[in-house]
Amino acid sequence: MSHPHFEPLDWVKQTNIYEVNLRQYTPEGTFNAFAKELPRLKDMGAQVIWFMPITPIATEKHKGSLGSYYACSDYMATNPEFGSLDDFKQLVKQAHDLDLKVIIDWVANHTGYGHVWTKTNPEYFKKNEQGQFFDKNGWDDVIDLDYSNIDMRKTMIRAMDFWVKETDIDGFRCDMAMLVPLDFWKDARAALDARKKLFWLAECEEVNYHEAFDATYSWEWMHKTEDFAKGRTDIAGLDSLLHRINEQYPAPAYKVYFTSNHDENSWNGTEFEKYGPAAPALAVFAATWNGIPMVYSGQELPSHKRLKFFDKDPIEWTGKYELHDFYKTLLHLHSTHPALRAGDAAVTTYRLQTNVNDALFGFLRKNGKDEVLVLLNLSNRDNLNVDITDDIVQGKFKEIFSGDEHDFSASRQYTIPAWGYRVFTKS
Repeated sequence: MSHPHFEPLDWVKQTNIYEVNLRQYTPEGTFNAFAKELPRLKDMGAQVIWFMPITPIATEKHKGSLGSYYACSDYMATNPEFGSLDDFKQLVKQAHDLDLKVIIDWVANHTGYGHVWTKTNPEYFKKNEQGQFFDKNGWDDVIDLDYSNIDMRKTMIRAMDFWVKETDIDGFRCDMAMLVPLDFWKDARAALDARKKLFWLAECEEVNYHEAFDATYSWEWMHKTEDFAKGRTDIAGLDSLLHRINEQYPAPAYKVYFTSNHDENSWNGTEFEKYGPAAPALAVFAATWNGIPMVYSGQELPSHKRLKFFDKDPIEWTGKYELHDFYKTLLHLHSTHPALRAGDAAVTTYRLQTNVNDALFGFLRKNGKDEVLVLLNLSNRDNLNVDITDDIVQGKFKEIFSGDEHDFSASRQYTIPAWGYRVFTKS
């Protein structure tokens, strides 16, 4: 089947993603309990609510007491732990009433053992030499689907279409998308586009997957910044990676930037374990660089806890959301400022030269007369005296967190505390 060139929806340029770990979000862990959080998330500036898989979890060979979200037993039902299909429909409607978008996690590479298709269509799965279901990645609670089976592909697309038709979701976050053939994703998108234009996010870093997807992950950036925080690379190392991303991913390919997500938090540690005092500055980067910022459940608390993956382990909310305003300020700026539009040919991003290039990561994003200036002190040097040596920074700017004004034409000098961040808009 021939494929059109897929164009991202215009709202994607200034959107952000908030990832929901439903099981751990509330003591109840249900759609209905989570619905009460929507007005707070709307106020914080969240725009796309991404739910980790909401399908039922296979009980055969499952891990821990509840199993993995990513070991599905039926693509066309909800996990009873979370509530009914009607509960989810109602949640999507409540989100839409608040002008929020909803995407769901789609796991197309594998299912759990005992998935309904193992009984109805065992030919949909790959088999090993002994004729048994298996997973080639060595994940022992899941089994791989066979994409050489055309009927399976069609059934999978019908299952995806079910969620669009029945619940009116706005897109998919596709798990380990690169393990599934690219031509399948193109077929799926073409088929679903006919019903509703959606937002397509791939958990992968394969450049050619942008032929089917609007956005891909920036895992490499996340690992490189962790290396930086742990003294294994320097700012020049960060720059070389960003330069390569810029060369490799032509517009309108969007990259998603984050400091945490469900995998990172559970397996590798919280953003504070990984980045220490650099965590806030890296969150500022994620919200202001050319891409789509993502926030994980509990980062607004902030949560210092690794959440268990296969067992009930709720986020320890206190009723205080200490970083609510921090994220609100950043997300609002990202969604409204013309200079922060992702993948927009009208926007230019300039890396700035200063007298302290080994400590200060600065950049200016410009769209016509609209400008955002970001200065990040990525060092433990306190009261860092920054002298911007680039002539491109001119005029009066206002700092978005403090409201302070500074005329950079009069003085290109600025002082920033250790691991501090300053974000200015041209006034």
